[in-house]
Amino acid sequence: MIIPRPGLVTALKQRLRVAPIVALLGPRQAGKTTLARQFLAERPGERFDLEDPRDAQRLSQPMTALEHLRGLVVIDEVQRAPDLFPVLRVLADRRPLPARFLLLGSAAPELLRQSSESLAGRIRFLELGGFSLAEVGGTNLRRRFVRGGFPPSYLARSERESCAWREDFVRTFIERDLIALAGSLRSPAHVRRLWTMLSHRQAQVWNGAALASALGTSYPTVKHHLDLLCGALLVRQLPPYLPNAEKRLVKSAKVYVRDSGLVHALLGIRSFRELEGHPVLGASWEGFVLEELVQRVGDRHLAFWSTHAGAEIDFVLARGQAPIGFEVKWGDAPKMTKSMHIAKSDLGLEALFVVYPGPTRYKIADGVEALPITALDDVL
Repeated sequence: MIIPRPGLVTALKQRLRVAPIVALLGPRQAGKTTLARQFLAERPGERFDLEDPRDAQRLSQPMTALEHLRGLVVIDEVQRAPDLFPVLRVLADRRPLPARFLLLGSAAPELLRQSSESLAGRIRFLELGGFSLAEVGGTNLRRRFVRGGFPPSYLARSERESCAWREDFVRTFIERDLIALAGSLRSPAHVRRLWTMLSHRQAQVWNGAALASALGTSYPTVKHHLDLLCGALLVRQLPPYLPNAEKRLVKSAKVYVRDSGLVHALLGIRSFRELEGHPVLGASWEGFVLEELVQRVGDRHLAFWSTHAGAEIDFVLARGQAPIGFEVKWGDAPKMTKSMHIAKSDLGLEALFVVYPGPTRYKIADGVEALPITALDDVL
């Protein structure tokens, strides 16, 4: 079964029209290859998979392999061949342009570093996550929340198969993919423990010293492992919103495991019934809403706001003259809180929306509304 992703298709077409090279970035199994194959089915071109030894061998002489191709050339797992980037720069500068290149990558840091050095002005980026709620439909909210957005997990025939897939994904990523990304890894077990602890501490402010102490390792090691997980597009750091204000504000980032299904797998949560009784429910819902926001507005203008006195707002979208606030609540009927009053006053919010899983949009107070997650597009 293939779920259409029209928004991504449109975004990819737009980038390919204006740039000779487009990089589609996302974690493994997020659907990059499926999307690329759909594009190749509609236009002439060729695909190389650098995990296939035959394609890797063909690209060992990249200029010879690529310069005669026409149409769309897809190169999958491109971070495995950093020597390609200088060649792609030469090919992208040809006029007239006989081919455009679609690069698929599941390891952002290396790809970004190489492209910034070799392909500046020639490459556009598009990040692909798992299925969004808009893509699977609001009636499937609970399934999408519990299973996450990775297509094999979401589309699995049963909860048991979905859980098994996510557990295998975690193990395979640590045992194979992460080592390939890092070059070498002294203790893969430490990475799994950190990943699990981040799931327990979903949506909390980063405290590397406390995590290092709990893991029995050094702060630089913990920070390095966090950077690897972020670079693999599996963990997100959300920066603080720091307007010109006199209040003492929290200045460390908040950390989220991006996919709600992986949060639940790492914590051994196998069903919605188990999730309902688990302390991580609210934080997991917060991370789920964050990813829905990112898919709509990107991550450049999103932050959180928190004071040392305890007032906070989960997300601030600052892309206009006045910021918009988003508070996230799991419950049937969210109400006004003291933090909302303080945030609304201190930040001069244009509007404040309380995002919840219910079906009805309603006014809570002046300038504050309860907003079903299925109605995010109405306000963005």
